[in-house]
Amino acid sequence: MDETQDVESARREPPGGPPVEPRGELMIRTLAMPADTNQNGDIFGGWVLGQMDIAGGVACFERAKGRVATVAVQSMTFHHPVRVGDVLCCYVDIFKVGRTSMTTYIEAWILRRGGGTRMRVTEGQFTYVAIDDKGRPRPVPAA
Repeated sequence: MDETQDVESARREPPGGPPVEPRGELMIRTLAMPADTNQNGDIFGGWVLGQMDIAGGVACFERAKGRVATVAVQSMTFHHPVRVGDVLCCYVDIFKVGRTSMTTYIEAWILRRGGGTRMRVTEGQFTYVAIDDKGRPRPVPAA
């Protein structure tokens, strides 16, 4: 982790506590529904991962000015369960752009039904590659 990331982390996370604001740009908001639950009544982690992947794909499509494909999920950390009725909000920070790829940090936050409590529930690092119409890697245009 470089010094810039350390400063950003310190700004967002009070000592001994969770982050107080999301990192990145809001890409999607969706409602967690009963059809997305596991046997315990919590929302499937795979559903959350899928929403995060969609959010990352939207951000990288915009940055690459065209098609992208997910090539890796380097990490995922689940902090809290998502419940039916929670509004899931996915934030994306494209923190590294290579010749054909983009590496993102994605956070999923929820707004709890009834209380309005906002908290980070999941975070992960995803990599996307810009592709042409034949599915081959192509350069990411300069910003």
